[in-house]
Amino acid sequence: MNKVVFYCAVSLLVFAGCNVQSQQKPARNVTFSKQAITKDFISEGVAVGDVNHDGKLDIIAGAFWFEAPDWEKHEIARPVKYVVGEGYSNSFLNFSMDVNQDGWIDQVRIDWPGKTAVWHENPQNQAGHWPVHVIHQSVGNEAPLFVDIDGDGRNDILCNDSEKKQIIWLKSPSVKGDTAWTVTVIDGAEGIPGTHQYTHGLGYADINGDGKKDVLITKGWWEGPADPAQPNWKFHPVDLGEECAQMYVMDLNADGLVDVLSSSAHHYGIWWHEQKKDANGEILFVHHLIDSSFSQSHSLALADINGDGYPDFITGKRYFAHNGGDPGAHEPAVLYWFEYKPGKTPSWIKHEVDNDSGSGLNLVVEDINGDSLPDIVVSNKKGLHVFLQEKDEKE
Repeated sequence: MNKVVFYCAVSLLVFAGCNVQSQQKPARNVTFSKQAITKDFISEGVAVGDVNHDGKLDIIAGAFWFEAPDWEKHEIARPVKYVVGEGYSNSFLNFSMDVNQDGWIDQVRIDWPGKTAVWHENPQNQAGHWPVHVIHQSVGNEAPLFVDIDGDGRNDILCNDSEKKQIIWLKSPSVKGDTAWTVTVIDGAEGIPGTHQYTHGLGYADINGDGKKDVLITKGWWEGPADPAQPNWKFHPVDLGEECAQMYVMDLNADGLVDVLSSSAHHYGIWWHEQKKDANGEILFVHHLIDSSFSQSHSLALADINGDGYPDFITGKRYFAHNGGDPGAHEPAVLYWFEYKPGKTPSWIKHEVDNDSGSGLNLVVEDINGDSLPDIVVSNKKGLHVFLQEKDEKE
């Protein structure tokens, strides 16, 4: 039986023992119930974590955290009122981790592309706003990744420094009580692609099969060295499609070469990019359209939604990404999961989750209520919404 390994730009998922020609496990019937936590525009990023140590996963979005299970709102920072169609928030992406290793989940908040990224220190159930600390002065790219780059079990930040025109990664503090993030310059050569603050598309996975993870953008990939703290990685130019959101790497057609999955940030299109080799053995990609029925799929997540052992993907419209200026901006704010059907010619079945919520710049797909089923949490200009997957009556 074939072993198929899927590399995620956000985390590593291993689906061992999957036969790509038939499903390994029966698929669940998938339905979701919708909860509108708030319809206010507070953030385009979202994260989850047990903020108050009560054993339940809470939601973190912008200046607030929402306490499970009733989603009571608490302030992390002084709120700012944002008006849909008239501007942007200071919370483009959110992540959660115990930054200073004091045993309490903190918030990592990525501001407008190219601006200062910060982390808000959990006050351990004490009243008041959370202390804020600078991570880095310029964190660019519209889809910075929160991934473990050095293999120490703690997530780091992969991004660019658009002020210095560098591709960088920021190592999270590894010593308890330390709060400094260490910078490694992946590439700072003059004229390299991917350094503009509004660069779209970023991934982190092994492209060439040498066992070391690489950094990819739509214009090519940087070859990962044995020690990821080594600066000046080698760049390989290659066409990886149009401007996109998060980029995922996996062998989609079981030919032994990993492919790339991406979705359009501001236009129409979701694609898989098939890896090929030219006559000299150099890597190139052939582009295949998966879907073009909706625009602004500015966030993309990977998860096994129906329990069949294969990774599906989840995406939706980033409603009013440019305040109504993008193609299809006034069309419904849809949210979908795409059911993966493996094979020599892979395919996906589109399932609507909702048509009045969409997604932001990052979304969470995780079991947040402890029933062992993956749920979906989104935050954008339509507000903050939770979609709880319901139990299949056949189970």
